[in-house]
Amino acid sequence: MAADPPAISRARTVARIVLAAAYLAVGIIHLRSPGGFLPIVPDWVPYPREVVLATGVAEIAGAVGLMTPRLRRAAAWGLAAYAVCVYPANIKHAMEGIAVSGQVLGWGYHGPRLLAQPVIVWWALWAGGVTDWPFRRRS
Repeated sequence: MAADPPAISRARTVARIVLAAAYLAVGIIHLRSPGGFLPIVPDWVPYPREVVLATGVAEIAGAVGLMTPRLRRAAAWGLAAYAVCVYPANIKHAMEGIAVSGQVLGWGYHGPRLLAQPVIVWWALWAGGVTDWPFRRRS
């Protein structure tokens, strides 16, 4: 992969910082308040509390890795895979109208959230330098 032009490099850096900050914050929330996430864990997931805690650790590790140059690409792949793996919980949350922290969120939240999941997968891969799409230069 060729070096990014300065504007793309800056954008990628900002995207990486924002994504890492978001995953760090959510990871801490998963560890501090796992019970709030248990209702959206699909029934077929074994050991739901432990899985919620593990997702918190994965989010924090991904955030740290994304900001560590030698770990960045691996973290990007890990966060992209993570975003795919938690999609069933997002679907359950939306389809069953589950209250989290006493609040039921409507389709004004769930629709965009579900549609954004592929963007989050791409975001991790782009911010981590795995892909240049759609910004690659044509030869």
